[in-house]
Amino acid sequence: MLNILAAILLFGVIVLIHEFGHFLFAKLNGIGVVEFSIGMGPRLVSMVRGETRYSIKVLPFGGSCMMVGEDMGDDPDPRAFNNKPVWARIQVIAAGPVFNFLLAFFFAMVIVAQIGHDAPVLYGVMDGYPAQEAGLQAGDKITRINNRKIRAHRDVSLYLFSHPGETVTIRYERPAGGSWDNGGAAERRSVQVTPVYSEEYQSHMLGVQFLGYEKTRNPLEFLQASAYEVEYCVRSTFDSFGMLFRRQVKMDEAVAGPVQIVTMVGETVEEGREQGPVAVLFVISNWILLLSASLGIMNLLPIPALDGGRLLFLLVELVRGRPMDPEKEGMVHMAGMMLLMAFMVLVLFNDIRKLL
Repeated sequence: MLNILAAILLFGVIVLIHEFGHFLFAKLNGIGVVEFSIGMGPRLVSMVRGETRYSIKVLPFGGSCMMVGEDMGDDPDPRAFNNKPVWARIQVIAAGPVFNFLLAFFFAMVIVAQIGHDAPVLYGVMDGYPAQEAGLQAGDKITRINNRKIRAHRDVSLYLFSHPGETVTIRYERPAGGSWDNGGAAERRSVQVTPVYSEEYQSHMLGVQFLGYEKTRNPLEFLQASAYEVEYCVRSTFDSFGMLFRRQVKMDEAVAGPVQIVTMVGETVEEGREQGPVAVLFVISNWILLLSASLGIMNLLPIPALDGGRLLFLLVELVRGRPMDPEKEGMVHMAGMMLLMAFMVLVLFNDIRKLL
C-alpha cells in the first residue's frame, strides 16, 4: 500500500510541476487563473486564494490550470487568455512541457551524481560474434552507428533493439598506445557489421562488452552527462514510436497506462527499500526522469487538446497574423479530447487485463 501511495505521489509531483509551468507564466503575462488543480473528477479538497481556486481532485492522474476566457474567443476581460498577444499565449502553453524537461534534468543530475556516466568504451568483445570478426577490441570508443551519434553504451543497445538485424556502419576511435590514459591523437576507424540473433539473450547482438559507469571529471562534463540522460529518454521514446509504426511491437506491449505504471513503480520502490535509502532515491529519480520527460514529449505532440496541438494553432496564428476561427478550433480540440479519452479507456482496460 505504501508503494502504491509513493507511486501516486510521484505522479502528483510530475503533474504539479507541469501545471505550475502554465500557472506561473499565466500570472507573469497578466492572465487570470480560475482554478489550479491536481487530479481529475470531483474535488476532494479546495480553497480559494485571491482570484484562484486551488483543488485536489479524486482521480490521482492529470491536472489543470484553467485560465480566464481560455475557451472563449470573445471574452471582454482584458486578463482573458485569448486577449493576450500570441507570444504571451505561446509562452503559457509551452511552459508546462518545458517545466517537465527541467524537472527531468534536475533528477538526471541526481542520478549522474550517484553513478556517473556510461561512456561507450569497449571493455572487450565476445568470442564468435560480429564485433570480434570486424576487429573491434578493448579500448575502442564507438562514436557513431549509421547516422546516429553515440554518447553512451546504452545508445548502442537502443539502436540495435529498434533496428533488429540491420547491417550497420560503426565509426569508432582507437586510442594511441591502446589506452585513453596515454593521451595523444586517437585513430578514427569505420567498419560494417551485421548483428546476429542470440537465442541466449533473445536479441540481436554485436558481441560488444562495455566498461561500467564512471564519475564525471568536471562541472561541464557533469552537466553534459545530465542533459544526455534527458536526451536518452526523448530518443528512446521516439524509437518506441518508430517500432510501433513499423509494427515491430504491438500497441499493448509499447504503451503502459497509469495502473500498470503505478504497479511497476511500486514494485521497483519495494526492491529499492530492501537495499536502503540511497537505492530508493535512485529508483525514484529514474522514474521521475523517465515519466516527466515522457509527459513533456507527449504534450508537445501536435495532437488536438494537448499542449502541442494548441501550440500548432498559435504558430499558425503567428504566421497568418490573425487567429483561427475560435469556434472551429474549439471543435477540433473537443474532437481530440474525445479521442484521447477513448484511448485512455482502452489503455486502462489493457492495464486491468494484464493484471488479471
